[in-house]
Formats: sequence, C-alpha cells, structure tokens
Amino acid sequence: MLRKFRIALAAVFFVGITLLFVGIGHDWWGWMAKLQFLPSALALNFAVIAGILLLTFVFGRVYCSVICPMGVFQDLVLWIRRTSGKWMQNAQTRKLKKLKESGSTEKPKVKQYLKRFDYVPEHKWVRYGVLVLSIVSLFVSGQMLIALIAPYSAYGRVVRSIVGVASGSVVPALLITGLLTLVIIFCCAWLWGREYCNTVCPVGTTLSLVSRFSLFRPTIDLSKCTSCGRCGKGCKASCIDTKNHRIDYSRCVDCFDCMDNCTEGALKYRFVGLKGARIEAEPAAPATQESGSDTGRRAFLAATAFVGTAMAAKAQDHMHGGFAEVVPKQNPERGTRLVPFGAGSVQSFYDHCTACQLCVSACPNGVLRPSTDFEHFMQPVMGYEKGYCRPECTACSQVCPAGAILPVNPGQKQTIQIGLAHVNLELCIAANGKDSCGNCAYHCPSGAIRMVEKEGMQYKIPTVVESQCIGCGACENLCPSRPVSAITVRGNAIHHTNA
Repeated sequence: MLRKFRIALAAVFFVGITLLFVGIGHDWWGWMAKLQFLPSALALNFAVIAGILLLTFVFGRVYCSVICPMGVFQDLVLWIRRTSGKWMQNAQTRKLKKLKESGSTEKPKVKQYLKRFDYVPEHKWVRYGVLVLSIVSLFVSGQMLIALIAPYSAYGRVVRSIVGVASGSVVPALLITGLLTLVIIFCCAWLWGREYCNTVCPVGTTLSLVSRFSLFRPTIDLSKCTSCGRCGKGCKASCIDTKNHRIDYSRCVDCFDCMDNCTEGALKYRFVGLKGARIEAEPAAPATQESGSDTGRRAFLAATAFVGTAMAAKAQDHMHGGFAEVVPKQNPERGTRLVPFGAGSVQSFYDHCTACQLCVSACPNGVLRPSTDFEHFMQPVMGYEKGYCRPECTACSQVCPAGAILPVNPGQKQTIQIGLAHVNLELCIAANGKDSCGNCAYHCPSGAIRMVEKEGMQYKIPTVVESQCIGCGACENLCPSRPVSAITVRGNAIHHTNA
C-alpha cells in the first residue's frame, strides 16, 4: 500500500513538473517548482528548506522518490528495465517449454534477463567531495557545476532539449547538454539504479545527512527473515546488506520496493524514534559500530554548519507593424548583459540561477534563451531579435524557484529600468533620408522615444528620454533595420527605479 501511494504521488509531481518545462500550466503546477530543494536554498526560502529537512528527518528521503523529478525519472527507467526483462524472460520460458514439448534434444543457453542489484558500500569520498565542491562553487559564483549536476536543473535541461527538437527551435548547446544528460542518467539508472542520487547528486547527499537519523525507517525483523536476499537484489539504491541484515539509511530513498519483494513480511516501515535502531531484534552493536555512529553525527553537524554558512553567504511575437522580414535579426553585442525584471542586478541573477530553464519555458515572447558562453553556460540570457519583454508580462518572475528573478507585478515592472535604449544614426532609416520611419517611437510602451527634427535631416529622427526608458526592447525588436537594429538596448549592471 505504501509503495502504491508513493508511486501515485510521484506521478503527480513528475507530470506536473514536466508540463511546467514544456510550458503548460504554470498557474496550476508552478508551486511544485517552489518545492525543489536547491532552488529554494539559493532563494533563501527557509520555510521550504525547513519543511524538506523536517520531512526527511521524520520519514526519510521520500523527497528523492516523490518530489524530485530526476529521481522519479530514474524510477521510470528502472520500471522499463524491469518490464522489458520480465517480457524477455517470459519469452525465453515459452521457447524452452515448446522445445521440451516437441521432444527436442537441443540444450539452449538460459540467459538471465532480469539483472539483480547487489549491496555496494557508499562511496564517501565521491559523495562528500562533490557536495563540498558544490558548496564552494556557490561562494565563487561557479554556477556551471550546479547547473550540470543538480537534479532539478538537469531534468529541466533534458525536457527543454526535447521540446526544442519537437518545436523546431533547437539551441545546439542546450540540445547537446540535454541529450548527453539524458543518456548518462538513463545508462546509470539502467545499470546501477540510484547511483547518481547516492554518489553525484548534492541534494541527495545533503538529505542523507538527515535521513540517517529519520524517525520512520524500513526495518528488518530477524525473527521472520529467511536470508533469501530478495530485498537486496531488488534494492535500486544498493543499500541493503543482506549478509549482515543492515540498511544504509543515508542512501535509502524510501521507495518501499523491498517491502513488496519480501514474501515473509520481514521488512516493515515503522517508527524507531531517536534511538536509531537499525533492525528489529538485532543484537547490541559493537563498540566499533557505535564509534561509526558518532562519526556520522559529527559529519552531519559539520556539514549542516557548512551548508548554513554557504546559504548565509548567498544572502548578500515576432515581427509587428507590417514590415517584411528580409534577413533575420541579430542579437547585438552588449557591454553589460540584460537580465529580467525582478533580478535586481546582473550579479544577483547569475549567482542565484540554477539554469533549470523554467523561465525559458515560461517566456511567451522568446526573449529568454539558454546561454552558450562558458561563464554562464545554460543560464538564461535575454535577447530581442525574436520578441520583446512586454510590460504586462511577468511570467518568468512568477515561476523562478531560486530567487534569481523575484516576483514583480506589471505596475512595478514599468518603473524598473533593466537597460537603456541607444540610437545608432548610421543605421537609422530616417537619419539616412530613406523614409520617415518612427516605428520605434510609435511602439514604445513607456513613451521614452520621441521623434525630433534635426538640422540637415530630411525626416525626424528618434531620441531617447532616459528617465522613461525601461529597457523592454520593443524598439529594438520592431526596428526595420536589418540585421542589426538601429536602436538597441544596453543592459544596466544594477537595475534602478525610474522616477
């Protein structure tokens, strides 16, 4: 029953978060993104962080089996492996039966299609080494490591790469990294189960420091156990030591598969309290094991203090107007990057962003897309060659779970200046006497662009009222000049409010 309940909840979260990355139902499923651990940590959402840690302390690592989309994806891969293995095993059985019935003397080779798992000791140096590197990267703004290995961001990258192929809007860097992530995670899950979760994933390692002391845990009743080994062979986390009748609770993801596999009812999920009993009816642990427990507690306290310190440090439409597109627009070189309304500053945006691609999927105007440069690899970058940031749209600020883009309403958005428009008269149609254009002034939503007369000019030319410009990019996007617009927006390193 517990396993079925876990699967049902996991299916709801998996479908909801997948739809979010596809760009469907942000109003319905947006809250699921806010429950992801690493984005919440970067956003300093202490309520969510405390909730997840409390959930783990009470029930174990159910977060990894229910809420984390990458964890559920690995379970899906394992289900495919198990189902295909059973089908091939049944096909072999039917073939052997037919040969026997026909009286054939042929002795066919019997293959084992249902690969079993075995207990594997935890790789401590890898687990905690990756965790320390992840935390250090936050201090030095090395978000690329987090973007590549964090489970939520990795899953978002996979979905967005598939969506890009399906929609025909492929970003080569995203496609390559997304498909590479998909292949690696798929192969790891197929061959070794939850090895990614228990060796590489920094979220899994962080939660493992708490789950080893969880109040509810799967336990082994020695009075019923027949040492058949079925639980260990079916454990995708490879955390059940059947020879010594022990469970490594730091790696157990509470999938409850072992309870379904046990035909004797020796495995139970029960309350053990703070005493830390590993199994029912187990003899008292030797002194060497007790010292190991003390070591685990010290590691837990040290890592918790380290993570807390790190978190505290982190607190510091296409063409419009009837003009035909002759050649595609090009995103101009900008001295300072443009980052979304609500980011506050370029530095704050990139310090908090986990490159999950959720804001990219939510952007209805094609303004946000993943960056391909090494410094901000896969983190979003703004560009106005495909559309502009409409003043009434606040989609990205409403879905960001990491605090990289803080929520803003349309009224607030129209008072924030993320960049300033600049006119290049050498490219301007009106300034070159070709036509009386005025497209930028006509479409500027804040009235920051005005057409003025200038001596020696046949037509009026555009000028920018700096105090009114918000940097939305409508002028740049709708300028008929190709391939580079005659009016472009230069980003502000720190956003400020217009008077």
